[in-house]
Amino acid sequence: MIRVYFWRIEKKRVLWAISRMALDRISLWRAPGISFWKLLGTGKGETFTPIDADALRWGLLIVIDPNEISQFENSALLRRWRAHSISEYVVELSPISVHGAWSGKKPFAQLSHSTANWQGAVVAITRARIKWRKNLIFWRSVPPVTSSLHSSPGLKAAIGIGEAPIGLQGTFSIWESADAVRNFAYRGEAHKAAIAATHRENWYAEEMFARFAVTKELGSL
Repeated sequence: MIRVYFWRIEKKRVLWAISRMALDRISLWRAPGISFWKLLGTGKGETFTPIDADALRWGLLIVIDPNEISQFENSALLRRWRAHSISEYVVELSPISVHGAWSGKKPFAQLSHSTANWQGAVVAITRARIKWRKNLIFWRSVPPVTSSLHSSPGLKAAIGIGEAPIGLQGTFSIWESADAVRNFAYRGEAHKAAIAATHRENWYAEEMFARFAVTKELGSL
């Protein structure tokens, strides 16, 4: 089972949230049934530079044994975040297609997959580790793609996600349908140009593109 959490906090909680990004790693390492996790900072998803960061929204992605989700929902980690946040968004996902790796792993490979013709809402997650010497080239190429993304038909919401302020970048987007994602990915001129630039510049040390069926959703991103 995949669950993703995003929390919004007040400005006075920013330092607390930053500290939890370090301290919560201990709880996640020890949590029963979790095979993969990522604590996430977020951004506007426009430039993927540090100035894009949103210090008022933080996230967590986990792959967890369904038999352990009830215990995790009552964990001290989630209780802390819920006590310190002003809103929470939770989405449960089932993989449709996954290409690439995340931190050298394929964390969704062993999960049951939804069919390719899934008719409901879809989440797309992109994630890349950018080669340090390629950051400036990457940043210059991003604006046309993000502008195209945010104006794409069928997009419900999109934010930037990252495991670090620089070099580990991605997007989390919610779409009305799988067709809407495919239209953006394969028909959008800006996105096709970015794919060509990716092959030409070879700016990723690691990349992943994944689509997921939304099987449960609470709150609003």
